[in-house]
Amino acid sequence: MLNIIREDDAAIRDQAVDSWCENQSLSELLAAADALETYRRRETNLYQRVRALFFLHTIHRYHLPRQPKLGASGRVPYRAFQNLWDRRFEEAISVLLAEQTTQGPNDTLCSALAAGYHALAFQTLANQVRRTVRSTRGNAWMFRLGHPMDQALKVRRELLADSTSADPTIPLLVERTAVRMDLTHCA
Repeated sequence: MLNIIREDDAAIRDQAVDSWCENQSLSELLAAADALETYRRRETNLYQRVRALFFLHTIHRYHLPRQPKLGASGRVPYRAFQNLWDRRFEEAISVLLAEQTTQGPNDTLCSALAAGYHALAFQTLANQVRRTVRSTRGNAWMFRLGHPMDQALKVRRELLADSTSADPTIPLLVERTAVRMDLTHCA
């Protein structure tokens, strides 16, 4: 499984996780999930870490539940639920994995783990975008606001004119801005 993430050869790297999981047994899927969990915790490459998180989500959401030997029911510890609710996905996953070690893998824990991995993947991406935006020099003004009056953008006095004026179209604001496409939200 890890070679799909780390491989330089596009024929292997671009393989869908579903095609790899298709003919795997329960023990092989659990071993792959363990290897991915270890890998994603130590991986420094953001792209590969997020990809590992989405692979873990896919394994727990779609492939483990189809295994006939997987336990049908279990319980999600309250602490894991609370961590998921509080958006503390890393902690929730740790609690869920410890519970899986104790009670064995089951459909309930797979569902909770899938939710945790999915949310952690998007949280990881959002944190990277936040770091990128903050590190871009022109964006510094967005992060130095402590109070609404600190806002650098101000309303022009003309726009605050008395609305009882004889001309009801005053004040009129016309804004002309160049069209820009920003796919990364950081430029």
